[in-house]
Amino acid sequence: MPTTILDGEAYPEALQRRYAEEAKAEERMKTSELTGAALDWAVAKCEGVETIICPFNVHPHLLRIKGEISTNYVPSTNWKQGGPIIEREELCFMPILEDDNSTSWAADKRIDDLDDQNFTGQTPLIAAMRCYVASKLGGDVEIPEELK
Repeated sequence: MPTTILDGEAYPEALQRRYAEEAKAEERMKTSELTGAALDWAVAKCEGVETIICPFNVHPHLLRIKGEISTNYVPSTNWKQGGPIIEREELCFMPILEDDNSTSWAADKRIDDLDDQNFTGQTPLIAAMRCYVASKLGGDVEIPEELK
């Protein structure tokens, strides 16, 4: 069986090395500004899903579920991954008509009888995943530097 070589190392070893390096370098970002792989990474952290950042893909960065070669982790764009989180966490969302007649989305989560969290995004999934991350990790999140 041929071995795939990445950065001069066999494929699994190279991914493990990159994973360890990525875990070291992190920077803080506002949850309300998270998008793409940074948002997906934060959701994975909340869900306890171990991911690997794959910078060598067609996308700028893509998360793969650790140990699964072909399973991307993209809950901010995939309803099969994000939908169950929305249902379990009882997140609500609604469209917002902007001044230029475009639509954005707001998502909220009831914290208690007097308080709830509201987050917006270009899609219902982005708004909902931001809301979910904020409910678990707060308004600022440490993410790997390369996802900024």
